[in-house]
Amino acid sequence: MKHETVRASAFAMPLTSPAFPPGPYRFINREYFIIQYRTDPEALRRIVPAPLEITEPVVNYEFIRMPDSTGFGDYTESGQVVPVSFQGKAGSFVHQMFLNDHPPIAGGRELWGFPKKLAQPKLEVETDTLVGTLNYGSVRIATGTMGYKHRALDAAAEAKKLAAPNFLLKIIPHVDGTPRICELVRFHLEDITVKGAWTGPAALDLYSHALAPVAELPVLQVLSAKHIVADLTLGLGTVVHDYLAPGEIVRRRGSSETLVDANAG
Repeated sequence: MKHETVRASAFAMPLTSPAFPPGPYRFINREYFIIQYRTDPEALRRIVPAPLEITEPVVNYEFIRMPDSTGFGDYTESGQVVPVSFQGKAGSFVHQMFLNDHPPIAGGRELWGFPKKLAQPKLEVETDTLVGTLNYGSVRIATGTMGYKHRALDAAAEAKKLAAPNFLLKIIPHVDGTPRICELVRFHLEDITVKGAWTGPAALDLYSHALAPVAELPVLQVLSAKHIVADLTLGLGTVVHDYLAPGEIVRRRGSSETLVDANAG
């Protein structure tokens, strides 16, 4: 294969059979179960990266069912999203996500910088209850429940909330183990149609796990919950902050703080 062919063909790994296709990435009947809870503000400060700012000590725990996803197929996801602000505008920082499908794990990490890991989430209705669960291997680490469709929410208001900016910390190492990419990425959900939105009484339990530390943002009080069904497109991202830009201080593994020229090497 010629040099120019490699450059022209390169989209994702592996070169001749990428793990995921180019977008756009459209989701039909995407189903959200989101439980908002109050947590320890000090725990939040340890995980939210500057220049993002914490607006209040709350976390959105999410279970997301995606039965019809362009290029990604049929899968389920679960994890934690933190309300933040950036340059005075409200948004959300995606802290950690767990899902059961390789293409969106690979695509999410390589394209946007989603903090995705392989696990076994589920979202289903059991009689009168919406139930979300997350297992890491055979170990249960999250269980959320909500009364099924107790009260309707305003669909237009929920669509506006889904359209707010989201932030990710994209990290890709160099071949020597030092940082090659370390960026704050912003993306939006687009072309949103909310087909239904409901709320009801809810509960959330998180359990400690060494490799899936959702319980490090402890549940102090459940504040609200909602169940949303929507069609939407996952938009591509933009870089809003480069931690490796000239003048930025980074800590390389096994060394003291060093000024790194992002254009070097």
